[in-house]
Amino acid sequence: MSIDAVESLAPGADAPGATALRLKLTDVGRDFHTRAGTTHAVKGVDLDIRRGEFVTLIGRSGCGKTTLLRMIGGLLAPTAGTIHVDGRSLWSGSQVDSSVITKLGFVFQESNLFPWFNVMDNIALPLKLRGVGKRERRDRARELCELVGLAGFERAYPRELSGGMRQRASIARALSTEPELLLMDEPFGALDALTRERMNLELQRIVLETSATVVFVTHDIPEAVFLADRVVHLTPRPGRIRQIVEIPFDKPRGVDLQTAPEFNDIVRALRHDLDEEE
Repeated sequence: MSIDAVESLAPGADAPGATALRLKLTDVGRDFHTRAGTTHAVKGVDLDIRRGEFVTLIGRSGCGKTTLLRMIGGLLAPTAGTIHVDGRSLWSGSQVDSSVITKLGFVFQESNLFPWFNVMDNIALPLKLRGVGKRERRDRARELCELVGLAGFERAYPRELSGGMRQRASIARALSTEPELLLMDEPFGALDALTRERMNLELQRIVLETSATVVFVTHDIPEAVFLADRVVHLTPRPGRIRQIVEIPFDKPRGVDLQTAPEFNDIVRALRHDLDEEE
């Protein structure tokens, strides 16, 4: 089965019955200038993401996936194009709109928990920085511990947790401010296969419960297809959108889906297209 056999949208196109946009990228690009010359990392990216949608970004190493995510997350200014969150511009030149940033949550490959804080204090830290009262932020942290499966570990320190549990805490911290857009940069890349599978199931559950909009970077094609409503395939540098593939399976999805012929047809087609880029 080829990618053409799976419904695919042109960059920026709306699906039938599309809801309001959460994120809109228009002609987004990023160049890096060094003494050795200019590197065109990302170029001409147009992408619309709807509220509540889960979009995964795939592509070969160095194609600009993380660069694109960092621009969406307010960590790296684009050198071309515009990024709008709920209709508001994220960037004005090299300056980020702080009122838009409050809508975002970021989860990295490393959990980046503070080792001197316990789980509850790590989760509550963004709320503390925003001036939320102690009782309210502790109540929120307990609620999130329950949501991500860390009930009973509220007082544990990062060194006492497994890799998967640290990532659960990292996801809870990102959710503490109730972000409308959750950005995830290979959050499960360092985990073993079984833990990664469990975390994919947990993430799916959490996203369905919170109705968050997610942009998720991964090198793992089955993971991308399992989690996504749409998979965005970026070309080698400069990163452009090669194709956007609709994933036709209902949610919630169980692990048995990964043995289904239709699922594996999509995975094989995407892998074939990536292999062609060598």
